[in-house]
Amino acid sequence: MFLVAATLRPETMYGQTNCFVLPTGDYGVYEMKNDDLFVISHRSARHFAHQEMTKVDFEYPSLVDIKGQDLIGKKVKAPMTSYDFVYVLPLPSISMTKGTAVVTSVPSDAPNDYQMLIDLQKKEGLRKIMGIELEWVEGFDPIPLIDVPGMGDLCAKFACEEAKIASHKDTVKLEQCKDKCYLEGFNKGIMKVGIAAG
Repeated sequence: MFLVAATLRPETMYGQTNCFVLPTGDYGVYEMKNDDLFVISHRSARHFAHQEMTKVDFEYPSLVDIKGQDLIGKKVKAPMTSYDFVYVLPLPSISMTKGTAVVTSVPSDAPNDYQMLIDLQKKEGLRKIMGIELEWVEGFDPIPLIDVPGMGDLCAKFACEEAKIASHKDTVKLEQCKDKCYLEGFNKGIMKVGIAAG
């Protein structure tokens, strides 16, 4: 069974520290051609079906419907990260109409992910509100992936500290940081890990 995350940045699969779902989101378990079971949003199941990847082409019945909240706290194996496993955590800003509505967290290069991880590690009240155990976030530090000139190999941390961001709710500044990190990382960054290192 796979909790299937979608990304436009495959290099970041090496840097996962956790996985995000929308707590109020509607997910399902779908059977694929090779008998794998995919946990994804209902909308993305339709897309898989029309790419002839589901058990029956163009059909996508959910074997089981699941709320995102039911996935939170589950251990998952993220095959390319250096951690043995990561935890599923809530992220209130996930769109159920984008990708699979399952998001990998890569705090080394994504400012939103970085700030959410730091907030969950440091703010007991936030953990309590979100139903997060400390062990689900403690010790899951950002993994240096891409060396970005002038920003280092943890560009999200650099950008958040430079912008003096204090909370994951500072969405305007975080969006600006994201634009900067992604642009600089894409145009000037040098991979440090994986098959594209160097």
